[in-house]
Amino acid sequence: MESEEYIMKIERLIKKQPFQGKFILICGGSKGMGQETANLIAQMGGNLCLVARNKGPLEQAQQKCLSLRSKQEQFVDIFACDTTDEQAFKPLLEEEIEKRGVPDYLISAVGMARPGYIKDLTVDDFRKLMEVNYIGQLIPMLAILPHFLKRKRGYYANITSLSTVVGIIGYTNYTPTKFAIHGLIESMRHELKPEGIKFSMLVPPDTQTPGYEEENKTKPYECLEISKTGKIMTAEAVAMAFVKGILKEKYLIYPGDSSWMQFVQRHWPKLVYFIIDAQLKSIQKKMRKMGK
Repeated sequence: MESEEYIMKIERLIKKQPFQGKFILICGGSKGMGQETANLIAQMGGNLCLVARNKGPLEQAQQKCLSLRSKQEQFVDIFACDTTDEQAFKPLLEEEIEKRGVPDYLISAVGMARPGYIKDLTVDDFRKLMEVNYIGQLIPMLAILPHFLKRKRGYYANITSLSTVVGIIGYTNYTPTKFAIHGLIESMRHELKPEGIKFSMLVPPDTQTPGYEEENKTKPYECLEISKTGKIMTAEAVAMAFVKGILKEKYLIYPGDSSWMQFVQRHWPKLVYFIIDAQLKSIQKKMRKMGK
């Protein structure tokens, strides 16, 4: 349940219709932060194309966006595709561009986590997450790049993770994938700024999404306990921060506690490590008493 202040902020933005006449492609747009971002953009006048692997959830997300759009002439297209499959994705993107024109924004919300102790993980566990979280965002970015370059404008907005600020137990196969995305965008930003192409990165804390519920099933006990010490944001609130940051053309968008964590890590990294190491020591002491 969102606060009255949050609802008022949304209403003020909706009245301004900041995405009117814009076309936004959202990969990973059928669930979680991607879907909530699509919902907001639909209310703010934007045209949409949502991409995800499974057609059923995509169709549900499409109907939701259509019900929320501010004008009847707004379109909400979908196509089902695994974005790690370049041969499948590129032709579908070209068909959409042929029909609707080049998107003004590419929002990449593709990602997953499967936490575990590193001693229990295999190389395939690392490879799978790199394929989904990195390659799954990279392929759409490369596919649309020639169109952005031709127009001399375009906007990439990617979702990374607070794990790029500080890594914790349980996420050894996940955190490197988010660093990879961060590094990619750092390099692309520098190279493509003269071409009129802009970038934003969302760095969210723990967010209540279907994916988060799924990852909790495999989290080590220590990881679960550490997660409880931070505030879990709603997907709606994170999406609101994301949309507002994009509209302000912010490069790094830190919603909720992630802003505080980034500030402390930047200025007092030893303090951050002292706190999380002390947390882990305390939790493991508790586990020994419990016989875990």
